[in-house]
Amino acid sequence: MLEKIVIANRGEIALRILRACREMGIKTVAVHSTADNNLKHVLLADETVCIGPPQSSESYLNMPAIISAAEVTDATGIHPGYGFLSENADFAERCETSGFTFIGPKADSIRLMGDKVSAIRAMKAAGVPCVPGSDGPLGDDPDENMRLAREIGYPIIIKASGGGGGRGMRVVHTEASLTSAITVTKAEARAAFSNDVVYMEKFLEKPRHVEFQVLADTHGNAIHLGERDCSMQRRHQKVIEEAPAPGISEEQRKRIGERCVNACLEIGYRSAGTFEFLYQDDEFYFIEMNTRLQVEHPVTEMITGIDIVREQLRIASGEEMMIRQEDVKIQGHAIECRINAEDPKTFMPSPGLVTLWHSPGGPGIRMESHVYSGYKVPPYYDSMIGKLIAHGENRDAAFARMRNALSEIVIEGIKTNVPLHQEIFQHAAFKAGGTDIHYLEKRLGLT
Repeated sequence: MLEKIVIANRGEIALRILRACREMGIKTVAVHSTADNNLKHVLLADETVCIGPPQSSESYLNMPAIISAAEVTDATGIHPGYGFLSENADFAERCETSGFTFIGPKADSIRLMGDKVSAIRAMKAAGVPCVPGSDGPLGDDPDENMRLAREIGYPIIIKASGGGGGRGMRVVHTEASLTSAITVTKAEARAAFSNDVVYMEKFLEKPRHVEFQVLADTHGNAIHLGERDCSMQRRHQKVIEEAPAPGISEEQRKRIGERCVNACLEIGYRSAGTFEFLYQDDEFYFIEMNTRLQVEHPVTEMITGIDIVREQLRIASGEEMMIRQEDVKIQGHAIECRINAEDPKTFMPSPGLVTLWHSPGGPGIRMESHVYSGYKVPPYYDSMIGKLIAHGENRDAAFARMRNALSEIVIEGIKTNVPLHQEIFQHAAFKAGGTDIHYLEKRLGLT
């Protein structure tokens, strides 16, 4: 087992990793910026190293500083959490070449799945269903691009191969606007990702976002932990997630889950990962694989009883997974609300001093947060300050517990999106289940 690891992240996920390490007897090193001296995990870690000023580019994205912190503290591994450097293949490679275990996939897996074109090719080869598309990068021949679009059928979407987080996408409804859309998307992709390769896919107009959680070790074992529905989104950012996904049958779960497992074995994947799909008209269409721990991993943990972070650490240590597919049992239903420091109507960030913090409790309630009374939310990072999770014997029970928890939570001194969550849980369409990825923006009048 790894003896000591650097937690190369901040906030609630850094605290989550620290807790798993303490349970397993692994010593921890918290690296932090000068703005994060008072983060909860920094105060609890065995050792701390300041790696730079508040700006992420000079601290949490500073590879040499993080690796130096591992060197001076005699750490044996580095856990990137999510965001920041978690899906940076160069960082994974530099960790390994510097003699540290990267607690995540191999660099070549991150590269393969980080490029959307190569990822789709790999998934098709492994039998994972994909959205009809160009099956490769678009060339500069406008006539050929128009032919492809006609064959696929409008509307289509132009996507940047190196894109993510909702950036580098453009929907095209007519042939007249196709060439200009490709040109503009290429320019945006070059500026944002230093990669102007784009490809074309059929644009699904009312899909849901359903994703499958996988775990794979270095001994040729891979399993899936079922699916999550992450369709409640605003500007391609998830707001609420739940597991299992409403309306997905056991047969569908088994069929798609097995294909995801097979894909892991085909590409030699290790660690935790997530296959993301668009789901429409009872069909799954692969869109990308996240080669890291997901924000929403707790809902899967709640319905399976499997600690995903603990498994990541065991896999990184070279241990064989003790869990087999037949051991994975889905029990009940879980829902997660992302709690953000932002105005619930304008969505403007709301950093500042938290004068009072009270976490909700009761059966089935889990609060993942680094915040406490007297903590000052800095303006430099993502606005998420916590995740509230409710688990019940079924979806109705989980809903009831979440409504109670949202009424109990107290956060004073800053604005949060708790009122938005309270409103969403009154929506009849959400209660019924199966809302598509455009539902929330339409409901809020943002489209």
